Amino acid sequence: MSAEGMSGYYESCWDRDLSSFPWPRLIAFWLRCENRKPLFLLTGRIPPWLQGTLLRNGPGMHTVGETRYNHWFDGLALLHSFTIRDGEVCYRSKYLRSDTYKANIEANRIVVSEFGTMAYPDPCKNIFSKAFSYLSHTIPDFTDNCLINIMKCGEDFYATTETNYIRKINPQTLETLEKVDYRKYVAVNLATAHPHYDAAGNVLNMGTSIMDKGKTRYVVFRIPAAVPEDKKGTNPLKHTEVFCSITSRSLLSPSYYHSFGVTENHIVFLEQPFKLDILKMSTAYIRGANWASCLAFHKEDKTYIHVIDQRTRKPLPTKFYTDPMVVFHHVNAYEEDGCLLFDVITYEDSSLYELFYLANLNQDFEENCRLTSIPTLRRFAVPLGVDKNAEVGSNLIKLTSTTAKALKEKDDQVYCQPELLYEGLELPRINYAHNGKRYRYVFAAEVQWSPIPTKILKYDVLTKSSLKWGQEHCWPAEPLFVPTPGAQDEDDGIILSAIVSTDPQKLPFLLILDAKSFTELARASIDVEMHLDLHGLFIPDTEWDARKPALSQEERDRAPDSCGAPQA
Repeated sequence: MSAEGMSGYYESCWDRDLSSFPWPRLIAFWLRCENRKPLFLLTGRIPPWLQGTLLRNGPGMHTVGETRYNHWFDGLALLHSFTIRDGEVCYRSKYLRSDTYKANIEANRIVVSEFGTMAYPDPCKNIFSKAFSYLSHTIPDFTDNCLINIMKCGEDFYATTETNYIRKINPQTLETLEKVDYRKYVAVNLATAHPHYDAAGNVLNMGTSIMDKGKTRYVVFRIPAAVPEDKKGTNPLKHTEVFCSITSRSLLSPSYYHSFGVTENHIVFLEQPFKLDILKMSTAYIRGANWASCLAFHKEDKTYIHVIDQRTRKPLPTKFYTDPMVVFHHVNAYEEDGCLLFDVITYEDSSLYELFYLANLNQDFEENCRLTSIPTLRRFAVPLGVDKNAEVGSNLIKLTSTTAKALKEKDDQVYCQPELLYEGLELPRINYAHNGKRYRYVFAAEVQWSPIPTKILKYDVLTKSSLKWGQEHCWPAEPLFVPTPGAQDEDDGIILSAIVSTDPQKLPFLLILDAKSFTELARASIDVEMHLDLHGLFIPDTEWDARKPALSQEERDRAPDSCGAPQA
């Protein structure tokens, strides 16, 4: 079966009977199909200034032929978008046509390995054939199934994951374009899907370089938003530069990390004891083990806090550390009176990943999917200058705005003790105009002992108060803040969130909230099996490059969509 001749395959997906499952929208992720012609019911009123496209990314297809992925994070990437224009909403969705997708569909089974699923191109190979292939998998050529986020780079947009591959996409049609290998521009085997952007649009990201020239390093690299005049017409990726690097504390067990923090003058990186075992990874293929089995949380180790001065491009000499923890998402960081403060969502262990194995997402979902560590928003404070004459045991943080401490120890080490801000939230977003600066509001999905979000949360880090939106049978996606044009207040804007319904009688919808009051302004219901996604971004219409030609009729025909009906 070819990758492009799949219409019959998609149509057959809709015929699957999901009524026996107590969590139909969740189990249906295995069977996710591209949208054909959904219908909208628009209720409420969309602010007239809200014009643009919400792009989302996440795992979609979890079965190929008779084979099934083991983990929810393994699913083939499904892009979807909500285009908001003149009070109406248009929706479309499309699978990312990655090399992984094409190979799997062509074989009608899973042939490319993912995080929780090891696959073999020829399942009939014996152990000797596998051993022959072993050398090519010592440091594997990872998947290009870019299912985590969307990155803006110059005038282009890319679907991203945590490997060395990204895929350029057309944000209007969701067509998949060229495949990009970071290794052509910077020596990294892995990279985060959470880059940062400065005011000029330059991209700052981090990746891990495994055993390159005898060392394993964490590499910070910068991609310019624009190229020099004499290089006009070239891809900004070709002008990627290594900003700085940090040598891993262990050559063969580098830290896993999902994101990092920045301020106006510094970069914050957490080398946490959630580690990738390179030796296990090098033998995973022949052992039939997945990449996930090569990750382990070492609760006896410390979490090391690296602070890099962006002006000198070098780490601060003081060794900062805190207790063992796992962090996926940095919220924000900023500087205040000689200190660097950063807020992160922390876990006491790595149990989150275990819960998303598809074997757990069944009739016993509520019993199986209980977090052993609740995600907690914590604030750390790090002194940017350490008084060598300070007494051992003294608190180096003199700020009145936080109870976080930095306790001086012997050998010039500093133990950082965080302030607990809020328990039970994930997928945090902020008003990005305040990224790296002092800020006040966190917008997130509220979760408790289950990893499934149930409410949207607005948390005020100044007053420690919160506002919430939630409805029965509704699972909200990551809430994304869009500022009102010309806004003065940090929370002057709206929140966009794609809501999945667990009630078969209730349609999923795009929710539009007033970010100040958290009252509902509008919702656009859509008659499709919409999936829970991971991350994305909003592209204002003002950002579309005027030099790019409008979509041809052929391109519009290839991109299924449906515009919202008049307001109800």
